[in-house]
Amino acid sequence: MNDLAEALQQPADLNFELPDPEDEGIPEMEFLSQLDVAWQVCDRFDLQTEIWRGRILRAVRDREKKGGDGRGTGFLNWLKEREISKSQAYSWIQLANSADTLLEDGKLQPSAIKNFSKRAFVETSKASPEVQQMVSEAAEKGDRITRREVKQLTDEWTAMSSELLPQSVREKAADNTLPPRYIAPMVKEMEKLPLSHQKSLQKEIAANPDLDTLKQVTTEARNLAKYLKGAAQVQALERDQVDIETALEEAQRIGCLNIAADLVNQASQIEQTIAKLYMTWKRINNLADRLYVDTGASTPSLRSLLDCLEPFGGEVMEIQLSGNASDRVIRLQIQETS
Repeated sequence: MNDLAEALQQPADLNFELPDPEDEGIPEMEFLSQLDVAWQVCDRFDLQTEIWRGRILRAVRDREKKGGDGRGTGFLNWLKEREISKSQAYSWIQLANSADTLLEDGKLQPSAIKNFSKRAFVETSKASPEVQQMVSEAAEKGDRITRREVKQLTDEWTAMSSELLPQSVREKAADNTLPPRYIAPMVKEMEKLPLSHQKSLQKEIAANPDLDTLKQVTTEARNLAKYLKGAAQVQALERDQVDIETALEEAQRIGCLNIAADLVNQASQIEQTIAKLYMTWKRINNLADRLYVDTGASTPSLRSLLDCLEPFGGEVMEIQLSGNASDRVIRLQIQETS
C-alpha cells in the first residue's frame, strides 16, 4: 500500500522534446518520424494504464458482487464519483480480461506488452488462438505490433485455414500467388451465406482460382448476403409468399443480382421508415393535444408554434424539399385501418 502511495507522488516519466512545427529546417520525414516515436510511447503507456484500470474496476465490481446489494449499486456509485461511464468501465474490464487470458495461457510474456499499440492489443484479444500465438511470437521478438500487423496475420491465417476455400486457393495463398488480403474479405462474406450458396461460389473459385475471380466472388457473396438479409425483413414479400430463392436464381441467371439485392434492401428500409414515421406521427398528435390544453391568450407565441407544427399530426402532411418556392412539394397522407 505504501508503494502505491509513493508511486502517486512521482510524476509519469513522459517528457518529450517535440520538433518545432514552424522550423522549416527540419525535413518533413524527420519531423513526422520524431512525432511517431513520441506517439508510440504514449500509446504504449496508455495501453498499460488501461489494463490496470480494468483490473481495478474488476476488483471493485467483484467485491460488490460478493458483499453488495445484488444490483451493483456500490460499483455504479464508484464509477459516478470518478465520472466514468458504465460502457467505458466494461471496456477497460474487457481489456484487462484479455490481457490476463493471454498472459495466463502463456501466449504472451508481460515484457512483450510494451510492443503493442492499444488498438492492436484489443484486436489481438479478439483474434483466434492461432493468430494470437503468431502475434505474440512477433511481439516477443521485439517487433512493433500495430493493427496493420494483426490484420495481416489474421488474413494470412484465414487464407490458410478456412474450410470455405478450395485447396487450389490455399496453395496459391501459401506461395503468395493470391494475396491473403483479398482472400480474407471473400471468406468473411461467404460465411454469411447458407451452405447451398457457399458451394456454388466455391465451384466458381475452384474453376478459376485467380485474383479477378476472387474479387468477383467477394462482390457476389456480398450482394447475396444483402439480398437474403433484406428479403427476410420485407413484410410485403412474406405476405405475398414470394419464392425468394427462385427469384434469386433468376436474378443471378440474367446478371442483375446487384440490382435485385439493392431493391429488397431499399424496400426493407422504407418499410422500417414508414413504421418509424407512423410512431412519430402518433407522438406528435399526443404532444400537440397536451400542449393545446395548456396554451391560450396568455401564450400567443407558444400557440403560434403549436399552430405551425400541429399539421404534422394531421392526416395530410406537407413539406417543401428546399427553401426555393419553385421546388417540389411533398404531401404524405396517413390512414389508419384496424
